[in-house]
This record gives sequence, structure tokens and C-alpha cells, in this order.
Amino acid sequence: MRIIAGAHKGARLTSPSGANTRPTSDRVKESLFSMLDGYGVLQAANVLDLFAGSGGLGFEAMSRGAAQVDFVDSSLASLRALESNADKLGLDHSATVHAGDVLHFLSGLPGPSHPESRVFDLVFMDPPYPLGEDAVTQILSRLSTHLDMESIVVVERAARSPEPTMPDGLEVFRAKTFGETAIHFVQLVGESDAVAAAED
Repeated sequence: MRIIAGAHKGARLTSPSGANTRPTSDRVKESLFSMLDGYGVLQAANVLDLFAGSGGLGFEAMSRGAAQVDFVDSSLASLRALESNADKLGLDHSATVHAGDVLHFLSGLPGPSHPESRVFDLVFMDPPYPLGEDAVTQILSRLSTHLDMESIVVVERAARSPEPTMPDGLEVFRAKTFGETAIHFVQLVGESDAVAAAED
């Protein structure tokens, strides 16, 4: 696995040894980041990479101009790979690795009224395929309080899976299928008209 563009183009990433991860292919990654570039969401972005695995999406975002990435994973092998990749790329100062369950992490974030509340400009969410649709919706619901009207959530699922069920306040504004992989772009309700102009 490698970074395909930006400041760290060509850098090879360590993959979790013995872990059942599903890295995003270069073809899908290239198309995904081309669309994100079009939305202007990458530069100086505060990024959250859920179910991060080796961190391929989060580190790609940093290579292309993101300012900070929080990686979340519960697998020990993935956590080791994330820390190794951050060290290898010299990004320890702007990459934070969180060990644990995604829902538990989101539940622990300060709420919107708290002075230390977090808002993420870009969120990658590539849950394992066996994760039930209700759980996906619950994660999105928790996540919605840490977004603003310009934030984008990228949900990667199997093409054969149904479109994620949106909780109140969120909507899918674009979806693309690449072979066996489906990408759903999600924002707070009311922003889809604004991003439509950026679509090709």
C-alpha cells in the first residue's frame, strides 16, 4: 500500500500483520480524492479516520494538505501499523492514534456546547462489512454532532450492501460504485445543493 499523491507521494505504508483489513484500492482512492479535491475540503482539514486499519485514507489526506488526523481502531495490529506509519512519514506531531471502539470514542468527545468540542471537516468511515446497518446508522448519528455545514463524511461499503440509513440531520448527497466498492458522501441536511455545483 502506498500514498499516491501529494507531499509523501510514493511512500509505502505498513499494513497490519495478520489483521483482517480491507485497504482501499489505489483506483478507488485516486477517484475518491479527486472528488474531495473538487469539494475543496482537504486543505488544512481536521480529519477523522474511523476503523482506520493502516491509515491509508488519513495519511493520503495529510499528504494532500490536511492539517490533523485522528485515527481510531480497536485492533492491536492496526494500532501498531498506524503508529509505525506516522513515525515513518514524520507525521507524529499531527497524527493522533486512538485505541478502542468507534462508538466509545465518539461518545467520549465533548458535546457541541463544551468549550473543547471537536468539529471535523472530513471523516472517513470504512466499517467492516459484517457490521450491521443499525450500528452504522448509530455511528453516523453520534458523529453528526461533530460536523458543520461544510463537513463531508465518506462511508465506504460493499457495493452489494444497502445505502446506509441516515439518521435525522444527515443525507447522502452523492454515491459512486467502483466494482465491489461503494462510496457514499454524507453531509448535514441542507448542504447538498451547495456541493452539487462542484460535482463533475
